[in-house]
Formats: sequence, C-alpha cells, structure tokens
Amino acid sequence: MALPIVKATTSVLARVSAALNASLARAVIFRVPMDARLVVEVLLITIIVFQLSRKRHRPPKKSLSKKEVDELCDEWEPEPLCPPIKEGARIDVPILESAAGPHTTIDGKEVVNFASANYLGLISNENIAECCVGSLQKYGVGPCGPRGFYGTTDVHLDCEAKIANFLGTPDSVLYSYGISAIFSVIPAFCKKGDIIVADEGVHWAVQNGLDLSRSTVVYFKHNDMASLASTLENLTRGNKGTEKIRCYIVVESIYQNSGQIAPLDEIIKLKEKYRFRVILDESHSFGVLGKSGRGLTEHYGVPIDKIDIITAGMGNALATDGGFCTGSARVVDHQRLSSSGYVFSNSLAPYLATAAVSAVNYLEKNSSVLSNLRSNVALVHKGLSGTPGLEICSHLLSPMVYLKLKKSTGSLAADLELLETIAEQALKEDSVLIVASKRSSLDRCKLPVGIRLFVSAGHTETDIFKVCSSLKRISALVLI
Repeated sequence: MALPIVKATTSVLARVSAALNASLARAVIFRVPMDARLVVEVLLITIIVFQLSRKRHRPPKKSLSKKEVDELCDEWEPEPLCPPIKEGARIDVPILESAAGPHTTIDGKEVVNFASANYLGLISNENIAECCVGSLQKYGVGPCGPRGFYGTTDVHLDCEAKIANFLGTPDSVLYSYGISAIFSVIPAFCKKGDIIVADEGVHWAVQNGLDLSRSTVVYFKHNDMASLASTLENLTRGNKGTEKIRCYIVVESIYQNSGQIAPLDEIIKLKEKYRFRVILDESHSFGVLGKSGRGLTEHYGVPIDKIDIITAGMGNALATDGGFCTGSARVVDHQRLSSSGYVFSNSLAPYLATAAVSAVNYLEKNSSVLSNLRSNVALVHKGLSGTPGLEICSHLLSPMVYLKLKKSTGSLAADLELLETIAEQALKEDSVLIVASKRSSLDRCKLPVGIRLFVSAGHTETDIFKVCSSLKRISALVLI
C-alpha cells in the first residue's frame, strides 16, 4: 500500500506546487513578502501530508447472531432455475403398454399406430428379437464404457463393417444415440472460420451441430436449388479467400420438418461447381429410398463417394437405436479421435448393434418389404386427398407423410393447438395414434408445423383406411 500513497502524495504535491507557483507569481505582482509565502507553502504541505498519513476510520466489525443469520436465510428467495411452465405448454403424452408396432396398446386398449417411425415393420421381428436375446446372454445389458477405452466389443466392429459394405463405403463409425451422430459430426469437421450453407428446414439436431461448430452459417430457402445456387454464388464471387476456407453444404435426404426429398443430383452439380463439401443426413431415407434401400444416393443414381459425409439414425428403418457416420477411412478415423459423441459417450449397447446387423441382413434378403412400404405410402396419399383443411406437402416416396394446414392462423402456437386437437380426438374417438410436429423452444425452423404419419410396411389396408377416414372426419369438424 505504500507505493500508491507515495504516488498519490507526489501527484498532489505537484499540483500544490503548481498552484503555489501561480500564487507566487501573483504575489510578486502584488508585492507579497517572501517569508509569508514560504510559511503558507510549508503549512499547506504539512496539512496534506497529515491528511494522507491518517488511517481511515472503520467501524468495528460486529458478527451476526445465529438468530439474525436464520432470519436472513428465511427471507432470502433464490432466482428460479427456469421460468414457470404455462398451462398451455404442458405436454400430455400417450403411454404405450406394448411394442410400438403397427398396432400398440394404450390404457389397455389396442390402437392403430401411425406415430412410430417403424418403416420396415421390424420392431417385433422374431428373428431379430432372437438375435438380441443371444447378444444379451453373451454381452450383458450395456458396455459400461466409451468406445475409445473399454466399451468396444466385436459386435460393434461387425455392425460398422456391415453398414459400410451395405452402402459401399470404405468404413463407418457407430454412435450410441441417433441424433448425436449429426450434431457430433458437424463440429468434428467444421470449425470457427469455416462456412456452412444449410437448408432452412433442417431439424433441431442439425441446428445444434451448426451452433456447436461456431462456423459461419448461411441458410438457403427450403429445398430451393435456385436459392442454394444464389447463396453459393454470393459467397464465392470475388472472394479468393474461400479457396483456403473449408466450405460445406448441409442437407437432409428426407426432411423431418416437411417430408420432402432433397434433389441430390442438383446439389452435387453445385457442390462441384463451387467446390463445397456435402454433409448429408439420411435418418429417414436409409433403408427406405432406392431399389435396395441404400438411400438417397441409390435413388438418384449418384456415386456414394460424391458425398463427403453421410450420417443416419438407426431408430427408424432398422427399428433399433444409435446412429452411424460413413465415408472415407480418413473421415471415420478423424471422428474416433475428435467427435464428442463418440469419444465421451457410453458406446451403443451390444444387443442394439446386433439388432442393426440383423435388420440390414433382413433388408438384403427381403427387398419386397420396400414394395409393400411404397404401396402403403401411395394408399395413404390417395386416401387423404381432399382432406378438409389439410394438405400433404411430403414427397410421394417419403414414408413420413406430412400434412399441414391449408390456411394457417398466423400463429405457430395456434396452428399447433389445432393439430394437437385433431390428434387427440383421433386417439380418443377412433383409436388411431398420430402425432403433431411439436418443436422445442430452441428449434429455429420456420417451416409450418403439421401432422406426421409414419407409414410402415407392416400396416394393412384396413389400418390405412381407418386413419384416412378418421382424419377426414375430425378435420372437417375442427378446421371447417
């Protein structure tokens, strides 16, 4: 503390000296005696030094009594951990009491299930269930560790090899949760300073990955190739610096928020023209699109090596859990070292990896299941044509049939309330389980909300007729 006091004293003395010099000059003019000036100067310096050297007066500290402490604690009210939940925002979900197959049980009553993405109808497949039982007996319930330490089993490696061989890629890597694949893969490759051009309709997991990457993100209009071309042109025009920056295009094969299919052939042309990389999420197309279910690349006849990174969740067509990323060996090896969802998460339960291998084997041997699925999707489109107040906006080949309001109320919350009313009445009155596209408050997607019908190869014509007639009847009462 001595040094600041000395500095302060020096500064004050300098100011006093300057003031005294000015006084001295005035004194000379008015002929004040030199002895008087000297006495005044010494007196002022003495007062200043005395004031600076005095100790500050501090009142003695008085400790609070136990009673006073208790009273203060009783009066203290902490800030709420989260804002109060509004009555209209509470979610009441139906509770399933059996497997989420084409038919399931809710409150002891059998209902037709169009709310589960069981596209190939494999959720209750006996052969797959038997393989899982054998895996449980051999490996136990869970791996109890991440892949990079002590959570890797031989069935994980078999599953990765099976997926790579099925898709025709050099290698693949497993993730323990479906959506963790895409939002771990994006920040593993995209960093601050990189450029990502993404469709504005991507679902929340993709959005989360974009945020975690800290890259510069530019959105183009949903499934609009003219908008994508314009965006890429604006980013690269006259900017030679982009040649040294990693640039990506991020799209979904079948968009979860609309059911539309991305035009991959046009995206590849733009990618090669502007030298961008492509990250493709195939969660709703793997096992569904293409002649043999190999996804969007097979559907468009595009060589799979044209896509830099492909991710997918296995909880839809394969009726299991987890996700994967496939691509070149370098792409896969990089994730094993730097992808957070792979490095830090507990590895996929071995019996779930066994189920994935069994499901791919089933698809390879029973390609007719795809014909059944597509026939059911076509029946749903035909049955729902002319539904009062609702229109289908999804692609004809999408197993997720997406219906939106023909006339929006202008409020997302009001639109969602109408759709949830339809879903609730369908379950209550007709024993048909459907779901409205609820969105998190963190979801920035601006596409209209709707009703999702997840069509399965296991649904019968009777099931489809029932859901179509129920939707037509209830929407006429609620929306007209």
